[in-house]
Amino acid sequence: MRQRLEVDFVVNKSAERIYIQSAFRMPTEAKQNQEERPLLAIKDNFRKIIIVGDSIKRKTDENGILTISLIDFLLDANII
Repeated sequence: MRQRLEVDFVVNKSAERIYIQSAFRMPTEAKQNQEERPLLAIKDNFRKIIIVGDSIKRKTDENGILTISLIDFLLDANII
């Protein structure tokens, strides 16, 4: 059985590409895995970001995926 995974947004900026997932909340590890799964399926070295509506501390995991709060994302002019 083939599973279809989708990324919420793809930003193309010159030769750079950024993949963005959005989640209202990520209260459990299962929800975090659900949001990471499409990004991990992409086998290139472009940036991958998960934007969360909750107030969370910005972190980058061992796979290079940045998880950031919506407020921090909107206030950081250099994020994209």
